[in-house]
Amino acid sequence: MKHQVFLASMLGLSLLAAVAHATNGYFTDGVGVKSMGLAGAGSADPSETMIMATNPAGLAFVPDDLEVGLELFSPDRSYSTSASQADGEGGAFTIGPNSLVSADRLFPIPYIAIRRRIDAQNSLGVAFYGRGGMATSWSGGTATFAAGPGAPVRTLSGTFGAGDAGVNLMQAFLNVGFAHLSADRHFAVGVSLIFAAQRFTANGLGAFAGYTEAFAASGGTVMPRALSNTGADMAYGGGASVGIEWRPLPRWAVAAAYTSKMYMSRFTRYSDLFAGHGAFDIPANATFGLTFKPRPSLALDFDTQRIWYGSIAAIADPVQNIFGCPTAGAGGTDLADCLGGATGAGFGWQNMTIYKFGVNWRVDPTWTVRFGASHGAQPIPSSQMTFNILAPGVIEDHFALGFTHHGARGDFSAAFTYAPTQTISGPNTFDPTQTIRLSMHQFIVDFGYAWKT
Repeated sequence: MKHQVFLASMLGLSLLAAVAHATNGYFTDGVGVKSMGLAGAGSADPSETMIMATNPAGLAFVPDDLEVGLELFSPDRSYSTSASQADGEGGAFTIGPNSLVSADRLFPIPYIAIRRRIDAQNSLGVAFYGRGGMATSWSGGTATFAAGPGAPVRTLSGTFGAGDAGVNLMQAFLNVGFAHLSADRHFAVGVSLIFAAQRFTANGLGAFAGYTEAFAASGGTVMPRALSNTGADMAYGGGASVGIEWRPLPRWAVAAAYTSKMYMSRFTRYSDLFAGHGAFDIPANATFGLTFKPRPSLALDFDTQRIWYGSIAAIADPVQNIFGCPTAGAGGTDLADCLGGATGAGFGWQNMTIYKFGVNWRVDPTWTVRFGASHGAQPIPSSQMTFNILAPGVIEDHFALGFTHHGARGDFSAAFTYAPTQTISGPNTFDPTQTIRLSMHQFIVDFGYAWKT
């Protein structure tokens, strides 16, 4: 009964506190404290019920338990802009020069999972966790521009000239999985249904009102009502995951999993911002893992993950699409290219592939230690700097270490991840004489406990 009450409490906390990451784009490097200690590797050598968030087939190889964890995520994000030759003249939209550091640098993120064996070959699992997201809060700064042809050039406060700017995307997932293990215990297949919730806010973007589909379609007589500063909005939806794990030889294991796109309801309060009138689905991803055990107590894990950011219009459409909007003054005639339109401007992110390596060493019956590293080319092209001030997901490398203390009643685990500073730069789309630099580094600490049941 105590476990059930605790489970319900953690579920509620997770929904409220599944706060934004910005690691591999906006996906986390791993899910679960042991996974994080391997920098997200180990999908072919499951050791925790949270494996179902990566590969549901892994449920077949872990013991019955109840796992709870807490992640403390601390990102440090900054941007700077150079001096401009245009300084708002000739239709330019000049940002600053600014040099700002984003506020909100510590996010607690709880997660929980439970696994139960049905019989010798079949298992069920349930997990609740936060994964992905982006959050920025830019206070101060200035922008210089003219409100329209013939209008005077003005300098206004805020990164985009409409006050303090930023976004906050929270995502929470409820994963219900099933795994079947073959009679010879060498092969497993798993499936899961995933229910997702998203919460989004955006502020300081009012200067782009004239480039929305709502404004252009009305001939400039109707201002958009769902662009910026409209409060928090929720979206709901889900998808599915399928995976396999094969252990052909005692020292070798192979795993593969695919998680579909999460089809989400629209952010109606931001239908004038995101392409497709507020559509913001969660991209599909796939993982392939290989584990080699030179001896039973030592595992070498190699994983590759692919994330299809390019399939989501709001994430992948380039900011330059906005020049096709009739009100942009660039000769465009297509309302679909305006903000909120079917092909409206987005963040211009590309698909991302991440390579992960981990070492899992059972030192003795009481202690296990882990090390890991991952690398993936960040998804933002140098031509997409302007809107990505809001979402500077530029991290490429992660270095992790962790441990587990195995006790009589359960296991206590911890992990530490460091992502070193990554900086990218490119021209301001709306003032090519100006350069924008985005920079980020981060620390992540995970704690978890698994009760043996």
